[in-house]
Amino acid sequence: MTPAGTVSAGILLYRLRPTGPEVWIAHMGGPFWARKHERAWSIPKGLVEPGESTLEAALREFDEEIGAPPPALAFDFLGEARQRSGKIVCVYTAEVTGELGVDFVGSNTFTLEWPRGSGVLREYPEIDDARWVLLGEARSLVVAGQEPLLDSLGLRLGR
Repeated sequence: MTPAGTVSAGILLYRLRPTGPEVWIAHMGGPFWARKHERAWSIPKGLVEPGESTLEAALREFDEEIGAPPPALAFDFLGEARQRSGKIVCVYTAEVTGELGVDFVGSNTFTLEWPRGSGVLREYPEIDDARWVLLGEARSLVVAGQEPLLDSLGLRLGR
């Protein structure tokens, strides 16, 4: 098994609409991602802590990144994907049949020296936006390493 710290876990919520399936994804925060749209979105996820299951981590990270707990649903393991960094991302999924009951509220923050070398430390949100996006459109928005997870969901949904 991969040691804790090199595994992330996340929740990929979806809902079925007449226009097609939609997924709930989040735009990464901070100055590097500020003016980027394509390949700047992610499944809400984060590192698995020692002693924590991947599902426990996924549920905790959703709360931390979105600012509200995930809905009480039966989550199924969707799959895992290896990111370019070598980190493995384990993702769980569930269908939201009503309203999510969560609008983007606010995520945890991180401190970063910006501009680099300036000596100025600033706080940035881990996530600065989250929304429903058509599954087909989400493929070009999420970081490339997460595309296979969207493809897995599409196959599961027969799309």
